[in-house]
Amino acid sequence: MSAVSQSAARPDAALEDWLRARHSCRAFLPDAVPRAVIERILTLAQRTASWCNCQPWQVTVASGEGARRLSQALLQRAEQSGFSPDFPFPREYQGDYLARRRESGFQLYNAVGVARGDREAYRRQELRNFQLFDAPHVAVITTDEALGEYGAIDCGGYVANFLLAAQANGVATVAQASLAMYPEVLRDTLGLPADRRVVCAISFGYADTAHPANSYRTSRADLASTVRWVD
Repeated sequence: MSAVSQSAARPDAALEDWLRARHSCRAFLPDAVPRAVIERILTLAQRTASWCNCQPWQVTVASGEGARRLSQALLQRAEQSGFSPDFPFPREYQGDYLARRRESGFQLYNAVGVARGDREAYRRQELRNFQLFDAPHVAVITTDEALGEYGAIDCGGYVANFLLAAQANGVATVAQASLAMYPEVLRDTLGLPADRRVVCAISFGYADTAHPANSYRTSRADLASTVRWVD
């Protein structure tokens, strides 16, 4: 049996294809995703498992002019110092985590022609986050303040399923913790209630496949590096 037919015979073949094809898109075309497709993605992601079936995620989707207003507000805030996310960012990256982070960053910088040590170019690329990488849509994911970190964990599962559902529907995505740096901007611009805590955002649309930022793919650790067996 050929490798292709073996893959097709697996019950999880489609899931594997979506997992392998999905990547963080950092350059989008201006074309809007039809509302019916967005609603399909949201419907699939809503099947995410959660603690006691709380389903703590709330999703605010900004499109078109709404996305542009948010981007402009974030860029303006990014020119100021300091940030205060609702959930603390990692204290530090060490060992394998630092190595993987660096590998991913260097791949991006090499792809878009940012020379190592060029701080101005680093900053320009950083600001692309707040430009939503030109995506026509952004979904902001929040959880209830009272649920704390466990609400955020459930939202993480929702984000993963959103990304896969989008991939299955031909829509490119990038999950962005960077937008959560300025939760006050998201609350003010999008009218989010005070008791909602920002987990992250997902910019999405159709990929600009010709853009060099979309030309590379990150690696994945093998099971021996991430799994322990206790028999």
